[in-house]
Amino acid sequence: MDVSKDVMDVNQNVDVTVVGAGPVGLVLAAELALAGATVQILERRAEPDEAVKAGAINVPAAEALDRRGLLSAAEKVQRETLERVGPFARKVDDQQPGGGRRAREPRFTGHFAGMILDADLVDWSDPDLAAHTAVAGARMVPQWELEKLLADHVARLGIPVRREVEVTALEDTGDGVLVGTTAGTVRTGWLVGCDGGRSTVRRLAGFDFPGTDPELAGLLGIVDIADPEKLVNGWVWSARGAYRYGPQPGRVVTVEADGASAHARLRSRGGTPMAPVTLEELQTTLRRVSGTDVTLTALRGAATRWTDNARQAATYRSGRVLLAGDAAHVHSPFSGQGLNLGIGDATNLGWKLGAVVAGWAPEGLLDTYDAERRPLGARVLDWTRAQTGVMRGDVKSAALREVVSDLLSTREGATYAVKKISGVTQRIDLPGDHPLVGRFVPDLWLTDGSRLVDHGHGGGFLLLDRTADGAFARLAAAWAGRVGSVTDDHATPTGVLVRPDGVVAWASDATVIAAVTGLEAALHRWAGAPSSSPEHEPVS
Repeated sequence: MDVSKDVMDVNQNVDVTVVGAGPVGLVLAAELALAGATVQILERRAEPDEAVKAGAINVPAAEALDRRGLLSAAEKVQRETLERVGPFARKVDDQQPGGGRRAREPRFTGHFAGMILDADLVDWSDPDLAAHTAVAGARMVPQWELEKLLADHVARLGIPVRREVEVTALEDTGDGVLVGTTAGTVRTGWLVGCDGGRSTVRRLAGFDFPGTDPELAGLLGIVDIADPEKLVNGWVWSARGAYRYGPQPGRVVTVEADGASAHARLRSRGGTPMAPVTLEELQTTLRRVSGTDVTLTALRGAATRWTDNARQAATYRSGRVLLAGDAAHVHSPFSGQGLNLGIGDATNLGWKLGAVVAGWAPEGLLDTYDAERRPLGARVLDWTRAQTGVMRGDVKSAALREVVSDLLSTREGATYAVKKISGVTQRIDLPGDHPLVGRFVPDLWLTDGSRLVDHGHGGGFLLLDRTADGAFARLAAAWAGRVGSVTDDHATPTGVLVRPDGVVAWASDATVIAAVTGLEAALHRWAGAPSSSPEHEPVS
């Protein structure tokens, strides 16, 4: 591919340039395109990154795929993954609400600091868990498979991905951003850094990135093992750290409880924290933490290194430059929160920046991106820091681990942890007293057997109207082109307004007279001034 020519083709004004073609950048670009913005992606790598990273996604991330019609593709990936991995999770029969299909799906629990959560202890009837079951068959989507799925989605939307292009400079001119790259200068209306924990965009734009230094260092890889019987399937602790073997054959994770020393050893061999993981390094580390002489014979694919370095940008926006994903926050991979947090950033920012570009929302809407996502990021950082506290090799951490293990062995403790890890308790502080407001929309089944989200694959706001005379839909008709209305038989909630990122902006169980005022206020707050488009018939 002639990179210089491709980049020159888009050197004219483009609405948004996204730096980074990982899952976060791909999701963001897709959401921007659906909102009507012109967008391009710049990526320094020549090929997609197939290093071993996250092995699954949480509920909000799976529901983000579902909202864009990608659920069946994700379910296909999970089936294929399960065939490779084997039966690692208990399967149960589930009757879907609303008369949906009967399916056998694995119960995903996860772990807290290496302590696997017992699915038999979890109260799966808990309202928060029971409200989000439709994506149960699309959770075990490895990161590299997710990237392929999203790349296809982006390609269908006609979004160009310019590879082997590195950002070298940037200047916010007030009305746009001049971006220096290895292929020439690009002018763009907005620039979003989705370029990882060592973000070039973050550094060039001067974002502060405070946080805590690492105490743990880890490696993750898929290997061939000459003598796998020397390893225990599961998490095992020692005075030097811990290791995890499984759930599939050959997958090993190591954790050393002396992060600073581990990095000093790496640097003494001329490496850097981002240097490729070698088979020798992984074997040496695994032998050290396991206390065995296990022999690794081959490294399958690129392994990954990580620490519990926990940092968060002081702000997610500086003028016309924004950050999302690991560029905005880094932490340990404990409980698999990073990828999911980044996808949440992308879905939140995508429609808002798209609205600003389209002109129906003021720039002030972008302030809500920082206000809504940074508190969630801070909580995830603390969730991972807490796990560092029980994974260190000292006596005090070992004692604390015993206490936490006892708590997680109770029904209440296991349920609490699974709800946190799955993301079903995430909430944004929005105006409104209804319990759904600020939460991700649950599985709202309609009388025709569909779900509310099935009607919004093209983006935009979704309004569920269960009033007898369609009063909510008539009100929302003034926002035609931004709000799609779905009518259904009377039930509670009588009305729900869902933002493009899946967050409930308004909901009511009340009569029409009492509820219309709240709906109108929510529409003005989030969907801008009424459009001049003619009224349209509600979606049935």
